[in-house]
Amino acid sequence: MTRLSKLEIGKDAVQDTVVATATTVGQVSTILTHAVRDIAGVVGGLATELFEIGDSVRRASEDDA
Repeated sequence: MTRLSKLEIGKDAVQDTVVATATTVGQVSTILTHAVRDIAGVVGGLATELFEIGDSVRRASEDDA
């Protein structure tokens, strides 16, 4: 059986920590990117609806005139 030195055990622990941290940061970044994209789409949809409502009000006002 091969014994690992304390230095190699420490190196492995640091390496595993860095990999785990990088993976988590990547996952969080992906979640945030998708959330921002989804929010922008929803807000854009609301703006479109508001413009359409404004146009409907304008047309209705012109019909009454």
